[in-house]
Amino acid sequence: MEFKDYYATLGVTKTATDKELKQAYRKLARKFHPDVNPNDKAAEARFKEINEAYEVLGDSEKRKKYDELGSNWRMYEQGVPAQDATGFWNTGPGSGGAGGYRTVSPEEMEEIFGNENPFSDFFKTFFGGGAGGGARDARRSGGRNTRTRARAGADVEQPIDLTLEDAYHGSTQRLSIKHAGHTRTFDVRIPAGVKDQARVRVTGEGQPGAGGGAAGDLYLRVQLQPHPLFERKGQDLYTKVAVPVTTAVLGGEAEVPTLTDKPLRLKIPQTTQNGQRLRIKGQGMPSTSKSGERGDLYVTVEVQLPKTLSPKQREHYEALAQMQDSVGQGGGGQG
Repeated sequence: MEFKDYYATLGVTKTATDKELKQAYRKLARKFHPDVNPNDKAAEARFKEINEAYEVLGDSEKRKKYDELGSNWRMYEQGVPAQDATGFWNTGPGSGGAGGYRTVSPEEMEEIFGNENPFSDFFKTFFGGGAGGGARDARRSGGRNTRTRARAGADVEQPIDLTLEDAYHGSTQRLSIKHAGHTRTFDVRIPAGVKDQARVRVTGEGQPGAGGGAAGDLYLRVQLQPHPLFERKGQDLYTKVAVPVTTAVLGGEAEVPTLTDKPLRLKIPQTTQNGQRLRIKGQGMPSTSKSGERGDLYVTVEVQLPKTLSPKQREHYEALAQMQDSVGQGGGGQG
């Protein structure tokens, strides 16, 4: 069994800090990763060595045992008791915990190298097979002494229907989610200004984790329902307002609906044309990213012609027609 100089493997000194170890590991792991070096057996072997070295040196407990072991490692092979006063030769399954920074989990190592244990005999002898190694060995031996690795639960996405008023003001929605036969009810705050098809994240309300792992997240996919009066485009709102022909010609005011309980008074300039669009600044949807910022409200004027005329009204319209005739065709009269 060959002694493994893990410091030399990572290219650092024995006095290297945790940060220096991490940097060395990440640099070498990127360089020799199998994805970067497909079908390269030399790179594969080097990657295994790097991962093993950091499995020990990146864990404070294992690093301490390794440093204490030093050149006395052969004594273990020659029959010296497997544990001294410090207990650093504890080789039972599960000894030592994985710690520090890891870019390759044991499961990922198993996916890369199949059922082949990627750790050396030296490592397995003194450190019990590595993080997850004992669990893999136990699975192969019928499941005895299997340790469950903590795994985060999966994220979940589901649609949520909102009215335009909900999106304008922000709202609190009560949801009931069923996982593994259990139903959980909770409230979710929807931010003001949320857009159609936006995703609202609810932390920890996804699938439950395994082995003590954290639950996944719930993502609510917003589906805004059509509104009878307003159309939304980005942060702007669009609506229509009916204006009597006299107001359109002479000017005046019109009442404009809003998504609040209070309508707005819109100034109608004289000779406003049918279909003309007027803007009310700052009366659109709020921004979800910039507090106090709002879009605009665009109002399309629909000039309403009278459906019936009283004798007096007819008299005035006839007088207006005669006045236009007197000006002549194309003489600047407004139709």
